[in-house]
Amino acid sequence: MSRPRRAVLNVVKSLKHPAQPQLDRPRLFPPPEARTETKTAKAPVEQPSSSRTASALAPDGVFSPTVWASLQLPSPPTLTAFAHRVGLANVLTTPEAVQQIFTHPSFVPYFARYYPEEKTLASNAALSNIGNALLGLFAAEHLHATYPHLPTRVLKAAVSAFVGPTTCANVARSIGAPALLRWRRSHATLKQPAVMLDDALASVSRSLVAVLYRERSISAARAFVNSMFLSRELDLRNLIKFRDPKMALRATVEKFGREPPKSRLLKETGRLSNSPIFVVGIYSGLDKLGEGFGSSLKMAEYRAAEDALHRLYLTRQPPHLLQVPSSTFLASGLDIFRLPEEAEYVPGAIGETEVLYGSAGKSGVRAVSYRSQVPSEVQSEEHDKDGRLLI
Repeated sequence: MSRPRRAVLNVVKSLKHPAQPQLDRPRLFPPPEARTETKTAKAPVEQPSSSRTASALAPDGVFSPTVWASLQLPSPPTLTAFAHRVGLANVLTTPEAVQQIFTHPSFVPYFARYYPEEKTLASNAALSNIGNALLGLFAAEHLHATYPHLPTRVLKAAVSAFVGPTTCANVARSIGAPALLRWRRSHATLKQPAVMLDDALASVSRSLVAVLYRERSISAARAFVNSMFLSRELDLRNLIKFRDPKMALRATVEKFGREPPKSRLLKETGRLSNSPIFVVGIYSGLDKLGEGFGSSLKMAEYRAAEDALHRLYLTRQPPHLLQVPSSTFLASGLDIFRLPEEAEYVPGAIGETEVLYGSAGKSGVRAVSYRSQVPSEVQSEEHDKDGRLLI
């Protein structure tokens, strides 16, 4: 084989099977402030305890860019820009105050582990606890004043829906908190629960409420909560569920001393077809309590009874008559037990308690039955001996 042809074959082989580069051992990758260090070939890297440069070194002496990046705190201009972006520049006057809001307690030991001689960071643990209590107070009194007849369990669920951890995390995302948040993921132990991203984000929203309460007043904190949390729309009908709405409605009507409810068929179509529709209304005397539809009479009656209970429990106070007890607290810090004339407070009506039913008489509460007060000849024929509604 001629020499030129052999050279061409060698070139073709090199193109088909390129030589694999040899991977060297991971070397020290210093951060920008560590570029003045001298390079040593194959020498063991020592980790000084007081050096901020070598603090991000792994136990084997290899620098980790990921660890070093996670340890960097937000710059002061970034923190100041956030305070102006959310309109709280007059409250958050220093970058340190903003940094405390975004420092989760899980990040403090992680930062001290690599920077032992640095100043201990201030976390938002105390602020988050105070803000959580304030959020619960504002949401509970707002919902109770707006819906005075709401059942207790539904009220608790509504408070969690308005100011719960998921809502607090979503509010923090909407104001750009993930970019400034400093936290550390941890698994659940016997002493403390797991720390996830939503938990750390929720602490930011709670800390903002606490800072407004501490630096300004409870009125400023309540205005912030009303604007960011309580102004959201929530369908409370999905939170009210009944095991037997007809029984609950019958007990509720007996409690108010009204005539027993009666189901009446209002409209129907396609009774003999494949998809019939029935519209049923429930009446107490001449008053229509609720209305429902369904593909069967039982389904329509079930929805009508449920609609009647929703109308009762979701009775809403007019906005111009809405007042909450915390509005009596003065912003100027005067004596709260001496109410001035300009801060008049008119308490709202106390709602009716929910009716207990299906307890087989073990609740200790015995309601006066309407049937026991009405002569037998006046009683409706649309009820059987057990008091069940008939269509």
